[in-house]
Amino acid sequence: MERSLNFDNKKPLLYLVATPIGNLEEMSPRALSVLKEVDLIACEDTRMTAKLLSFFNISKPLVSLREHNEVSEAKNVVEKILKGSKVAYVSDAGYPCISDPGAKLVQIALENDINVSTISGPSAFINALVASGLNSDHFYFHGFLSAKQSERKAELEELSNLKTTIIFYESPHRIKKTLEDMLCVLGNRKMTLARELTKKHEEYIRSDIKSISELDENTLIGEMVLVVEGKKNDDVKIDESQIKNEVDELVKKGLSSKDAIKLISEKYKLNKNLVYKIYLN
Repeated sequence: MERSLNFDNKKPLLYLVATPIGNLEEMSPRALSVLKEVDLIACEDTRMTAKLLSFFNISKPLVSLREHNEVSEAKNVVEKILKGSKVAYVSDAGYPCISDPGAKLVQIALENDINVSTISGPSAFINALVASGLNSDHFYFHGFLSAKQSERKAELEELSNLKTTIIFYESPHRIKKTLEDMLCVLGNRKMTLARELTKKHEEYIRSDIKSISELDENTLIGEMVLVVEGKKNDDVKIDESQIKNEVDELVKKGLSSKDAIKLISEKYKLNKNLVYKIYLN
């Protein structure tokens, strides 16, 4: 075990600086002070960071450290720190390492006896959680689910028995599919969808998974945070095979598939399009 004070000047130090998730006025004086005093800023996207720095009239050398080059570039950054350079790392928005690059850099820095200090700032999932209206005493942050449906459902299955509030990130192009999979795997729980946080069109939608899944997906734009209620004892999961079998049985009895799907959707209080997709699969 080794104990080390971050600011005793005996060891080199890497700063992790949280940046605004939308509203630039959330950039703290301390964050600006650190960015002004360092020699080099490593960042997820040099173009995004250049715009941020320009807004605050800061000019510093930038180096790109992103998902595809994180290990190799982290070693270069650490070498610069060991040679005496003061370095800060920022991701495009929010905290480094939270669904963003930075974790490898931190690991390699610590392995080379470099201290790491975080400069506090905005966090999308914290903003969404505290304003969601759901229990915030205990929560689990999962971040992005897999883009592949089979893997996404498997992840949700693993999370389905958690009794704590669960928080996800999601993008507009797959929000509809994600909500439908949540309804199937988790059942119809309370949830809050928060989007465009700290921006002009910030919106909170507080309802349940089923109701939000039925919204026009064209109205769900921008990066989103999904805050989902934990498991309750009376949660009812949807058995897709059972849904499909019941539709099949009604069709065999002479109903049209359209009418059968309507009846089953009403029976289980499900979106008709979701039942239709289950039936087709």
